[in-house]
Amino acid sequence: MEVQVEKLSPVLLELQIQVPADQVTIEVDGAFTSLQKTARVRGFRPGKAPRHVLVQLYGQAVRADVARRLMDSTLQQALGDKGIQPLTQPAVEPAELEPKKAFSFKARFEVRPEIEKVEWKGLAATKPSVAVTDETVKTELERVQREHSTLQAVEGRGAHKGDVATLSLSFKIDGADRNETVETEVGEGKVMEPIEAVLAGSKAGDEKAVVVTFPENHHAAQLRGRDITITVKIDDLKERILPAIDDELAKDAGSESLTALEASIKERLGKELEQRAEEEVAKALVVQLCAKNTIPVPPSLVEQQSRMSEREMQQMAQMSGQPFRRTAELVEHIRVDSEMKVRAGLLMAEIAKDNKLDVTEADIEKGYEELAAQSGKNVARVKAEYRERGKREMLIGMILEDKVLTLMENEATITPA
Repeated sequence: MEVQVEKLSPVLLELQIQVPADQVTIEVDGAFTSLQKTARVRGFRPGKAPRHVLVQLYGQAVRADVARRLMDSTLQQALGDKGIQPLTQPAVEPAELEPKKAFSFKARFEVRPEIEKVEWKGLAATKPSVAVTDETVKTELERVQREHSTLQAVEGRGAHKGDVATLSLSFKIDGADRNETVETEVGEGKVMEPIEAVLAGSKAGDEKAVVVTFPENHHAAQLRGRDITITVKIDDLKERILPAIDDELAKDAGSESLTALEASIKERLGKELEQRAEEEVAKALVVQLCAKNTIPVPPSLVEQQSRMSEREMQQMAQMSGQPFRRTAELVEHIRVDSEMKVRAGLLMAEIAKDNKLDVTEADIEKGYEELAAQSGKNVARVKAEYRERGKREMLIGMILEDKVLTLMENEATITPA
């Protein structure tokens, strides 16, 4: 067997494989011998039909079958002999086999680019401040206060900012009646401005018609860019009663005292800021890594990453109740971002190999513990969920990536903001 390798691009290879005539003859003879044992041909006893009759009846099918088997076996052998690992399923050009003649075919596929050296030392990044301010703690305390608030009916006055209103919205779309019930907080801007304007000073039972101009990007296609008259009725109006920020509130929130609650909030916010700061540093270093090493990337990996990123965006939009619009600009943004992620992955894998970084069982156990802490699940359950090979490999990849980032940060200049 002769194999010629042609590099069509840094990430695209083509193999031309030629199978010698004697091997073709052996395969074709073997195929007809097997066929002769099972073929039923009118006028001949089972297994007694002569070969020339079988060639006339089944020759084309036998040659096609032998060609497929030769392409499968010799391609795998050639890839193994050359130490090549395709990223994509090889695209094989159709080839016609002729008995007693050499058989040739071509196979084309993507591969990882050859990376001679990665420039990864001497990068620089600015680390955002991780200081927790008194104002931040105060804001968080107010959020806890709001979570433990109660609502009571408003009596003898109109709506104020912060009140919670239940609204009935009635309107027509192309002649069809539509009715919706909406709960909103007055003054928070969670409903469209003409409706918000109706609320200030209004009382339960009040009703008013307003004209609302819907934006061109509204999630409901039939409303985009249209002026719709909506009748707004205030069904219910309640005011929010906030508890005092004191030891009692802290106990309701699970702390022994207000001092303990403030300390707990400060610790948690500090960890969150530290994590975000580390993520910003890592992102900056990865961007510089890719800029310094502009290696070509396999299109198939970029396409795979793009599909994954788009699915994640769709899921996030669905969870938040927001519409997902697949525009040309978004598709291009995803493609560019995916190309950088693929390039970063290839470069970081090379850094790991060059520096002999690996993932031990102890690293994996620690990873399970961290996942359990983040999700609130016990370690045994997390292990059970990651028992599938795909998930375990994903965890190993994440751990290895963290090791590479740590290595890069140790050799980088990190300046505090």
